Amino acid sequence: MPSRVYLSLGSNVGNRAENLHGALTRLHALGVVASVSSFYETEPVEFTAQPWFLNCAAALDTDQPPRELMDGLLALEAAMGRRRSQPKGPRIIDLDILLYGNEIIRQPGLTIPHPALPERRFVLEPLAEIAPDVIHPVLKKTMHELQAQLPPGQAVRKFDERA
Repeated sequence: MPSRVYLSLGSNVGNRAENLHGALTRLHALGVVASVSSFYETEPVEFTAQPWFLNCAAALDTDQPPRELMDGLLALEAAMGRRRSQPKGPRIIDLDILLYGNEIIRQPGLTIPHPALPERRFVLEPLAEIAPDVIHPVLKKTMHELQAQLPPGQAVRKFDERA
């Protein structure tokens, strides 16, 4: 029985929309992409001296166990040209597991739910669009509730690919 997994995708190098579309296409090797949010243009956080990101969220139905899925996502990033030369720096593609069903996983190199999920507007805006009623397994709040309690700050706006 496949698990419903929610992923965050981001890009701020090259043709950002093309990078996200390419990653979404490649995700089919890891499962079935059940839904994808709108694309959102977002200002960088932490390391701010870099171009703005394009982000989205995707629901993936997969038979891959969490560790194997993470390994598959890292391989997909590498295949698309991601090089990890600077922490939080510019990247052609960034893929994160936000939620893996209702599982709570704490292993070296793999923490699910993603620990920064409740404080990142660039993650919660797209995730709440496709999964507003999904409940965070630790905080016991829906994605919509987490989004609503974010403080003002980071700019996140829907991106119109036709513009």
